[in-house]
Amino acid sequence: MLVEYKNATICQQDGTTILKNVDFNVGEGEFIYLIGRVGSGKSSLLKTIYFELDIDEADEATVFGTNLKTLRRKHIPALRRQMGIVFQDFQLLSHFTVYKNLRFVLRATGWKKSQVDDRIEEVLSLVNMKDKMLCLPHELSGGEQQRVAIARALLNSPKMIVADEPTGNLDPETAKNIMEILRKISQEGTAVVMSTHNMPLLDLYPGIVYRCFDGKLEKVSSENEKQEMEKSLE
Repeated sequence: MLVEYKNATICQQDGTTILKNVDFNVGEGEFIYLIGRVGSGKSSLLKTIYFELDIDEADEATVFGTNLKTLRRKHIPALRRQMGIVFQDFQLLSHFTVYKNLRFVLRATGWKKSQVDDRIEEVLSLVNMKDKMLCLPHELSGGEQQRVAIARALLNSPKMIVADEPTGNLDPETAKNIMEILRKISQEGTAVVMSTHNMPLLDLYPGIVYRCFDGKLEKVSSENEKQEMEKSLE
């Protein structure tokens, strides 16, 4: 398992408990949705996976086989290099071109100069953005910026992509394009864990569904449960 939580307690930065008795697993190549209202704990759960929030209480809490309860801060950079993170607001460096945004990551994570250009071309080709390499972020549409953000997340060939509302600011057609990319990534063996409010995506791109609700994390397994879940989010 890439992620394995058993009976974990998830707290916000101020120490307030937001989810209790969390059982959550991520296996290789799985496509996992986190659903729930704003403030229900989706982002907090994701932050524990990429080490922005600590887990102090759990029977088990591991990411890439590392125990989060005893994790030392100095080990976090090496663990983060095994995952890619995609945010709703893209978080591209505004004064850098697409090429320089990606080169910055590769140089910061120890890639040799001779390898950088080939890797940048490779990931931009995967998201159909190779022709925008010399553009600045403000010259791109929201969907194009999100494609670049996904390319950036793929640079280090991660075992897992963690995406926090990656389609939240996009129109329906552009959101579908982004989902096609994420789905393809999953089918090629990289796990994808994403939070979303976009319920129609669950039918278009089926996956494993968890719901954050009333301080709990519930796995949604049946069609009736999905319909009930949709009503609760209206």
